[in-house]
Amino acid sequence: MEKVTFAVKINPKIKQKLKKFCTEHGLKQGYFVEKALEEKIAQMERMEDIFEFKKLESQEAHAIDFEEYLKKRSV
Repeated sequence: MEKVTFAVKINPKIKQKLKKFCTEHGLKQGYFVEKALEEKIAQMERMEDIFEFKKLESQEAHAIDFEEYLKKRSV
């Protein structure tokens, strides 16, 4: 997999915690940060999905069966 450099400014205390944690657990900092970002993005996407379902929940009573919909569309 191709890798790119991604520089960000963070609080020095967080950087120190990251370094200490990764050293103690035998992890590479880049790997740890990459996995943490993946997890956070996935978590936020799930939250967006949940909010979308909640918004549409009130319309569920008006929904029709998917097979019925396809028949009406002649698909």
